[in-house]
Amino acid sequence: MVINMKSIAIIGLGLIGGSIAKAVKKNSDIKVIGWNRDVSVAKTALEQGSIDSIWNKESMLEADIAVISTPPYATVSFLEENARLFKKGMVVTDVCGVKEYIIVECERICNENDLFFIGGHPMAGKEKGGYFNTDATLFVGASYIITPTETTSQKATDILKELINILKAGTITVTTPEFHDKVIAFTSQLPHVLAGAYVKSPLCTKRKGFSAGSFMDVSRVATADERLWTELFMLNSENLVTEINTLINNLSAYRDAIIKGDNSRLSTIIKEGREIKECDNLQF
Repeated sequence: MVINMKSIAIIGLGLIGGSIAKAVKKNSDIKVIGWNRDVSVAKTALEQGSIDSIWNKESMLEADIAVISTPPYATVSFLEENARLFKKGMVVTDVCGVKEYIIVECERICNENDLFFIGGHPMAGKEKGGYFNTDATLFVGASYIITPTETTSQKATDILKELINILKAGTITVTTPEFHDKVIAFTSQLPHVLAGAYVKSPLCTKRKGFSAGSFMDVSRVATADERLWTELFMLNSENLVTEINTLINNLSAYRDAIIKGDNSRLSTIIKEGREIKECDNLQF
C-alpha cells in the first residue's frame, strides 16, 4: 500500500511525543500538529520548529494519524473527550507501556467514532522525561512494538509502520496486547521496581567513592516518575506480581546459600545466571 501521509497530530509533547515531533520534522516533509496540556510547552515547541502548528478543532480534520503520547488514563480520557473532533477514517495510535487496557478502551472509542486504532509502544526513553529532554534521534535503531488485533485495519497498520520508518526505528515487533504486557512486566516494569527498592538501602547515601558501573546499571531508572509508573504497574498488576515473586524466589536462593555457607550451591546459582546471560544473544 502506498502511503501519502501529509499531516500528523501529536497529542502530548513530553519525552516521547516531543521526540516523535522532532524526528518527523527532521526526517520528512510531513506537517506536524502538536498539543500539550501545558500550553507553554506547545508554544516552545512551535518556536523551536518542533511542530508546525498548535492543535485546534480545525487542524484535527486534516491529520492522517494522531499519536496520543500521554499516560494510559490520560490517553483514554483525551480520546473519549475529543474523538468526535477527529477526521473520519483517521488512524489513531498510542505509545503506552501497557496494552490490554489501552486496546479495549481505545478500540471501543474509535469504533464509535469511525476511527481506526492500533496500539504502539516505542522501546526508547531516558531517565528524565519532559519536552526539554526530547531528541530527534531517540528512536533510531530502537524496537517499536505494535499490537494489531483481529479487527485492526490494514490502513492503520500500514500508516503506523510508515511513521515508524520515518522515526528510523529498528525492528518492528508485532505481538498481541496480552503477550506485550506479559513480557513488558519482565523487561521494563520489574527493573523499575528493582531500581527503586535497591536505592532504599541505608548505604545508598554513603556510597560516594565506592560506586561505579554496577551501581549505575542497577539504579539508573530509580528516577522514574511515580505518577506514570503507578499507573503502569497497577494496570499490569497480575503480570508484574508474577515477575516480582519470581525475583524474590531467586534472591532468596542467593540469601539462603550465603547464610548456610554453602559454597557449592552459591557457585551453582551464580553460574546459572552467567550461562543464561551468555546464551542470550538477543541483545534488546
